[in-house]
Amino acid sequence: MKQKYIYLVALVAFFAVSCDDYLEIEPEGKVIPESLEEFRAVLTKGYDVFPEQKSRVAYRADELILDENSFDFTSYKDVYSWKDANPDPQTAPYPYIQVYNSIFYTNHVIEDGAEKIEESQEKNQLLGEAYALRAYAHFDLVNLYGVPYNATTAATDTGVPLALGIDLEQVFVPVSVQEVYNQVLIDIEKAKSLLNVTKFDAGLNYRFTKTAILALEARVHTYMNNSEAALTAANAALALNKELVNLNDTPQLPNLYTSVESIMALEDVFDPSVRNSSFISDDLLAIYDTANDLRFGLYFSEDGSNYKAAKGGEQEFNCSFRVSELVLIKAEAQAKLGALEDAKATLLAFMQNRYQSAYMANLATAINPMSANEFMQELYEERWRELALEGHRWFDLRRSNQKVITHTLSGVDFQLSENDPRYTLPFPADARLNNPEL
Repeated sequence: MKQKYIYLVALVAFFAVSCDDYLEIEPEGKVIPESLEEFRAVLTKGYDVFPEQKSRVAYRADELILDENSFDFTSYKDVYSWKDANPDPQTAPYPYIQVYNSIFYTNHVIEDGAEKIEESQEKNQLLGEAYALRAYAHFDLVNLYGVPYNATTAATDTGVPLALGIDLEQVFVPVSVQEVYNQVLIDIEKAKSLLNVTKFDAGLNYRFTKTAILALEARVHTYMNNSEAALTAANAALALNKELVNLNDTPQLPNLYTSVESIMALEDVFDPSVRNSSFISDDLLAIYDTANDLRFGLYFSEDGSNYKAAKGGEQEFNCSFRVSELVLIKAEAQAKLGALEDAKATLLAFMQNRYQSAYMANLATAINPMSANEFMQELYEERWRELALEGHRWFDLRRSNQKVITHTLSGVDFQLSENDPRYTLPFPADARLNNPEL
């Protein structure tokens, strides 16, 4: 039984790849990957099966109201009410094995591709992408199913299993949160040493690049509260791409995969079923200055007495990393390191691209006198405003402010209490059934 689940992960991945004529035995007329092009196809499959889960957890946060008349109501009602124990069978599941399926492809490229592909810059780029995608997958897993990173307890907090090779004998046992983060950082460093493409053209920018791995590194260190390392990574990424959309000049959604801000566009972070079954929460609407914040009219559209999202639900909105997040990470790191005036300058320079130009003097007058605590509150709200509905809010609440949230269904209030254990997801029931180690 201990080996059953890792075997299932490998088996699912094996058959998924075989559909594309890879990894099958040669006597059956299939192709065992040998060339750069064939291993690129394997990794492309790894990208393709990477699950799009971030909009699902948005229902656990405070950005959305579930539309009780929507077609997908039964899929999300137990997600919305945090009913993780014995949910309705129709409840949309959180990804688990799907993430390990993606990791399987990366491991195949790392193990076999390193030996079989002829040396070249293209080989290094491919291997770097494999390490980067594996790091991203484990990072997502530990932030879904592990408690938020806390340096004082991470060594004993339970994380998720690490999958670092194609080994059917592996015992798939969760390791500590610290061990997962350590491995994520190891893979990031390996990826940084190999990646040599700074930017892919739109359409291929679902792949990791030198800029994207630095963006991931900045996010990881931000979640770990390693502000100095987060600032270093953010600055290094911004040195490669610091372009922001100025909404005063170009009223265009900044999270488009074709945007100058786009760094990596792997995931649809607000999928159509969530978009079609939700309204925007009063909490989210309330943090915008509707007269002066240029994002409000772009991000949301009126729907009767409610508002709907206008920035997601289609592939053109695929967005894993973009420049705005890096700038906000930079401001957060500067503030936490005690460089408060630098942090204010960073934030105000960013705001020039998001607010009416004539209003900037008012913002400067409000922000410059702020204390450190007041500034951090403003910064987190600006981060929420900017990155709304892009899959960040649930994870930001987990790492910074596990506040009380109330959701209402059919007149009944459901509450997530402050520091509620449900801020961390349990392993999926089918995963626990197949693997008693979870």
